[in-house]
Amino acid sequence: MLFGSGRGRRRLRAGWTVAVIAAATIDVAAQAHAAPAADCSAGWQSTTLLTGHRELENLDSDGHGGFYVSALSAGELLHLRSTGEVDTLATGLTSPGGVRADGRYVYFGTGDNFPGPPGALHRYDIATGETVDLLGGLNMPNGMLRLPDGDLLIASSSPGDTSQGIARYRPSTGEFTPGWSHLAVPNGLALSGDGKAVYATTLTAQIYRVPLDDPQSATVVLGAPALIALPDDLDATRSGAVYFADQIAGAVYRGDPVTGAVCTVVTGLITPNPVRQPPDGVSSVRIGRDGDGWALYVTAMDGALRRLRPPPGVDLTPPNPDAR
Repeated sequence: MLFGSGRGRRRLRAGWTVAVIAAATIDVAAQAHAAPAADCSAGWQSTTLLTGHRELENLDSDGHGGFYVSALSAGELLHLRSTGEVDTLATGLTSPGGVRADGRYVYFGTGDNFPGPPGALHRYDIATGETVDLLGGLNMPNGMLRLPDGDLLIASSSPGDTSQGIARYRPSTGEFTPGWSHLAVPNGLALSGDGKAVYATTLTAQIYRVPLDDPQSATVVLGAPALIALPDDLDATRSGAVYFADQIAGAVYRGDPVTGAVCTVVTGLITPNPVRQPPDGVSSVRIGRDGDGWALYVTAMDGALRRLRPPPGVDLTPPNPDAR
């Protein structure tokens, strides 16, 4: 098999991901068998906002009704305006992954593949169109989160890497702290509803709560919603619910970190191919503004960015609404 293309890298990543899950999750499989996800899909409405840019990995709101999006295999950083137009901000990128906007800057990672060259953190200047390289030598940087104080957390999904885990980067000073949390093979990152912790999905199909004041003391709060699952990026609400993507089922789930209950919001968002090549499902979930309310915005490996509007009574208010 050749691995020169983005698709080839993605296929190889699928192989080792499945191996990691199979080897490490006997407890998770048992939990999933005992408590399959319930169905809470009634009333949700899906609208496709963007297609045609191959596999989409991650997204973040631009604060004006649009989104910054990373196109994994196309090697692009995109801006979907609220009016529907798409701007290509950067091209020729190596497997761009996590994206986070902060004022005039958009931070994004590259090197989200295994194996592959070392990854890096970059900053795109919205005002000038300039891209600056901030950090190199990262190990498969995947999920990314901007904390309320402006620091960035970067998850390393490279197997066997305990040096980086979840790293912390301070844009104001350039200070970099690898191993801020030594959580193994972290993937997606989200701020908890109370603002006191970070939720992290892992390639072992578990979701952890990582306290901000004691990041080495992570605890499992949610298990896999199916016998075989690959939780990817996620987001949380102020009321405590966690919404997370699943690459294997092509699903978005809602989880309760207190009770451990999980239900299915949508499923079946799988890249159409004669033969499945997982991970080929949903890659990221982000809460964003939708008029006077909130919706879930979802990227997937089928190249689509979708808006999922909730039914009445579902509160999607994020922990930090002013930052959205």
